[in-house]
Amino acid sequence: MTAKLLVDQGHRVVLHARNADRGKQALEKVPGAEKVLIGDLSIIEETKKLASEVNKLGHFEAIIQNAGVYQAPNKLIFAVNTLAPYILTCLIKKPERLIYLSSGMHLQGDPGSNDFSHDTVRFGYSDSKLHAVILSMAVSRKWPLVYSNAVNPGWVPTKMGGSSAPDHLEKGAETQAWLAVSNDKEAKVTGRYFYHMREHHFLTVASDPVVQEKFLALCEEISGVGFPAD
Repeated sequence: MTAKLLVDQGHRVVLHARNADRGKQALEKVPGAEKVLIGDLSIIEETKKLASEVNKLGHFEAIIQNAGVYQAPNKLIFAVNTLAPYILTCLIKKPERLIYLSSGMHLQGDPGSNDFSHDTVRFGYSDSKLHAVILSMAVSRKWPLVYSNAVNPGWVPTKMGGSSAPDHLEKGAETQAWLAVSNDKEAKVTGRYFYHMREHHFLTVASDPVVQEKFLALCEEISGVGFPAD
């Protein structure tokens, strides 16, 4: 829905899908998109390759990190929801704007300091959504010229949220598109957490530089990718 909004506004949009079949479906749903890039974000090397393919296309003004899995093993949740956005952020040329999809469930998350890639460690979706906020805040601190923000799209009726979810699907998409391209002063900010185009409360531990640095060090240790200097 976010991609459709951006295409309808006249922006050039590139999609991502985890495999060719899903890529074909994505292009069918967003026919105005320029192309779709393929990469399985549960595999570190494929994520690195995806970043390279993005860079080959040139400079992007905005990148929305919204891939995610919910009811899945710890390692898969960590790989897709936490590690992949970190790797892509580090390896793709800096855009003007970065938007990270979090969730209200991040309020129950634990920032932790363990290697969450192992199934023996207690880890869940809420933790990964807190990681999204931590990453967005860390990017905001380290790259002050980039607008980096996190978004809670709400509990919306998707496959993940279920058909009975009470929130408005459109609002989540509109907020992502607004942060990606709007010249409103409310959208041209950094280090914030949004819900329905308004700044919203988030777990304040995400703003702690010590927590951020521990998180970045963990991701670097596992992925072999260091966070680039400004």
